Amino acid sequence: MLRTIAEYMAVNFKTPSSLLGIAIVGLAMAALLACSQTESNVAAGNRDGVLHFGNGTEPQTIDPHVMSGSPEVHIANALYEGLVVRNPATMEMDPGVAEHWDISADGKVMTFYLNPDARWSNGDPVTANDFVWSLRRSLHPDMGNQLAYTLFPIVGAEAYSKGELIDADMLGVRALDPRTLQIHLEHPDPYFLGILGVYPAFPVHRATVEAHGRFTDRFTPWTRVENFVGNGPFTLAEWKINRRLTVNKSDTYWDANRVALNAVVFHPVDKEVSEEKMFRAGQLHYTNAVPINKIPVYRKLTDSPYRQAPWQGSYYLQFNIDRHPVNDLRVRKALAMAVDREKLVETVLMGTELANSALVPSGTPDYTSPDILRYDPEQARALLAEAGYPDGKGWPGLEYLYNTSENHRRIAIALQQMWKDELNIDISLLNQEWKVYLDTLSQKNFTMSRRGWIASDLDPKSFLSSFTSDNGNNDTGFANTRYDEIMLKRAPATADRAERLALMQEAEAILLRSVAVIPLYTYNSKHLLQPSVMGAPANVLDIVRYKYISLDPNIPVWTDRD
Repeated sequence: MLRTIAEYMAVNFKTPSSLLGIAIVGLAMAALLACSQTESNVAAGNRDGVLHFGNGTEPQTIDPHVMSGSPEVHIANALYEGLVVRNPATMEMDPGVAEHWDISADGKVMTFYLNPDARWSNGDPVTANDFVWSLRRSLHPDMGNQLAYTLFPIVGAEAYSKGELIDADMLGVRALDPRTLQIHLEHPDPYFLGILGVYPAFPVHRATVEAHGRFTDRFTPWTRVENFVGNGPFTLAEWKINRRLTVNKSDTYWDANRVALNAVVFHPVDKEVSEEKMFRAGQLHYTNAVPINKIPVYRKLTDSPYRQAPWQGSYYLQFNIDRHPVNDLRVRKALAMAVDREKLVETVLMGTELANSALVPSGTPDYTSPDILRYDPEQARALLAEAGYPDGKGWPGLEYLYNTSENHRRIAIALQQMWKDELNIDISLLNQEWKVYLDTLSQKNFTMSRRGWIASDLDPKSFLSSFTSDNGNNDTGFANTRYDEIMLKRAPATADRAERLALMQEAEAILLRSVAVIPLYTYNSKHLLQPSVMGAPANVLDIVRYKYISLDPNIPVWTDRD
């Protein structure tokens, strides 16, 4: 367009009488130049205190008792606050709504003293009864909360969640007065304080929820911008589907003076390539992921914005073991033993992850997983032949499901090739957008799919509890009486730490021998981070706490150098 204007000037404005025309064109050119120098999101955000956050994909919901995915949890941590908050730097539990708390000598009674300044975004006080009602909602069988099991240490919680206990007053959650909450546990649980800082234990505003349907209804309008009431450091300001979700600093938050950011804009970008381009253009402060093929480039930079750190998460495949042909254990074992995890990590993943044939992440404190599903292609071929498919002959086909992501696609293609090379079988690939993918899994309308699980603590239970027979996250069809006994009864009741971990190892061995899952690797967190972002340290749970973050306007925006 600039060339067109220049040509127009050369032809039409050759004489002094054309000065007016030259002035007009000059203004046009200035306007174009101004447009080309538009301030980036990051530059403007650094000045105005607005963090632009790559969120991976469009969230399914912002209801903390319905959500189960990372894109939703990122937002929930801004909109809600539990009794306690895990500090991202120390990993200790800081006060949240509770100013302080006591735990009885036997470890079974937890008493929380609420901050009198804690308020909902509409100005209502946050009370102990809000937590009683919210925990009952989170656990109610009609709620369908896939994370309800995390609250099972509470007296009566498991029975109530399964519909076996009807009277909610029998739950071990009591409001002693408006500012004092007491929680009774079935057994001492050193990890449970941390669970109370995670979204299944977040409070929701009762009047707002009930104004839009039954209190256990899912996906009702109470989560819309015009209706929403939360108690976190930020409140919902804007939600443009597939464009952005914006939260603004809450004026009613009890610790508002500590919150430096004025807003966080969550950008749903499920393609890592697009997200990385946005970062290079100065449109994001923080990316959800990094394209695998770009990581070596970033590692070579002296001022690299790339950050990688150990993460308590597992990437694995799961089967619907009731479906043909994976209803045959030999087929599942053959598929598992044909996967070369080391090769996958070193070649496809550029050495950015840690190969792991177990479900519980490598590096979990004091815990060693059983080594059962190791790479053995010769044994894999023998098992497949025994199942009736020698050298892949007669193979009926199998579909592998994954949610839309360039990194997931690369992994799927690599696995597809491994199974072809080692077993001579064809696997078809199907990708779905995040919301559709979650629905497909919950309806068990798949045969094999990718899955990831990120823990909220360093307890092996965080991974193993998902596969008890009645767990809402167990989409595999796996059910084992001994496994349920260990995870639901024996391990929780065991006070001795070593004995408890030994029971967990036994349970993991049962799961791996069933081959309901094929673990691939332990995650590392991988992000691109603008140097202006302060207060977002790397940590093993990859927790981002927006109330601790500030933006330094004096630090230049990192943008693409090429």
